[in-house]
Amino acid sequence: MRARLDPAITATPEGEEAAAILRACVHCGFCNATCPTYQLTGDERDGPRGRIYQMKSLLEGEQVGTETRLHLDRCLTCRSCETTCPSGVRYGRLLDLVKPRLEQSVPRTPSQRVMRWALRKLIPSPLFGWLLRVGRWLRPVLPAVLVREIPPLRPVGIWPPVRHARRWLALIGCVQADARPSIDAAAARVLDRCGQSLSQVPGSGCCGALAYHLGAHGEAAAMARKNIDAWWPQLEAGATGVLSTASGCTSFLKDYGELLAHDPDYASRAQALSAKVRDLSEVIESREVAALGLQLEQTIAIQTPCSLQHALRGNGRVEGLLAAAGARLVPVADGHLCCGSAGTYSLLQPAFSKALRKRKVSALEAGSPEVVATANIGCMLHLEKGMRTPIRHWIEVLDEAAARTAPLRPER
Repeated sequence: MRARLDPAITATPEGEEAAAILRACVHCGFCNATCPTYQLTGDERDGPRGRIYQMKSLLEGEQVGTETRLHLDRCLTCRSCETTCPSGVRYGRLLDLVKPRLEQSVPRTPSQRVMRWALRKLIPSPLFGWLLRVGRWLRPVLPAVLVREIPPLRPVGIWPPVRHARRWLALIGCVQADARPSIDAAAARVLDRCGQSLSQVPGSGCCGALAYHLGAHGEAAAMARKNIDAWWPQLEAGATGVLSTASGCTSFLKDYGELLAHDPDYASRAQALSAKVRDLSEVIESREVAALGLQLEQTIAIQTPCSLQHALRGNGRVEGLLAAAGARLVPVADGHLCCGSAGTYSLLQPAFSKALRKRKVSALEAGSPEVVATANIGCMLHLEKGMRTPIRHWIEVLDEAAARTAPLRPER
């Protein structure tokens, strides 16, 4: 795609990168076939090809307005189009590069700015956990419509001590630590059974993905620096790497090197840390699960988050691990399509989000599974509001099976 970008933009590293991404696009439109929002509206402007044209117009200095912002806001950044694209267009990266400029070119209303500021500040903060605890305490007297918004607390259980040479550093600043602390604890137990340890590092926090995808790149970079400062001494002391149990966070952590590439004080450490980031599904192998001798005789439907299958290219990993434990997996139609969660999307685009959730729930429950397994906290919290079937993180499913069949190894 030919682009004549504004000279002021091409003079920046971000502008050069955006121009290169635009040149890779050949207008074929294959991306529209796998775009969730294009399937909902049939509007070219709500598909990747149309959005690329709109971003190109903005970068070329043309006047754009609220219509352009509307169609770009509707994008889930699921990156299904990237998996489909024969030219390897980095659509998600292009959109992220454009967002700050879009915010400047098409200012939002005061209420919209307050809403986005509140989401960036509240969700990663300790106040979110406090509000969640208050909500859980008030659940018995709250109306049903509010009860559905408050995830119940599940038993956390023990967190095994660090006792293995292969030691991972846990991402503990995610909303998951408040909404579902049972997930990381379950991961620590299963890893312990597989001869690995998961440790918590004080001082780390939110990965920064929420702020970044809302266009607040400076805030996201500050969060990344804070995490690097917390984790780096542990990595230098011999920790294997950083591990995330939420695939959405994993994909952003792996981009720290790109995020801080032009920061002279952090670029090299960010690049090195990114290379040591692993998703939980990457560090447990099917043979290790099989060796545990689990008897997971459940019928399970897998919801593979967009971040796992499109950003991390990890489609099939969770299926292999659960199958190794004896699970009976049921097919799920249109598994490549987003569930509608997409970080804060469910709050900012509720109509589209609910429509996509309805489609996803129908596909997941079509095979009458006993449980639905996922790999991302955002997908879990979003889907369970519309499901009859229980939904769990896949590591919780393995942990529960292990607890029934094999006790934790004694401390050495």
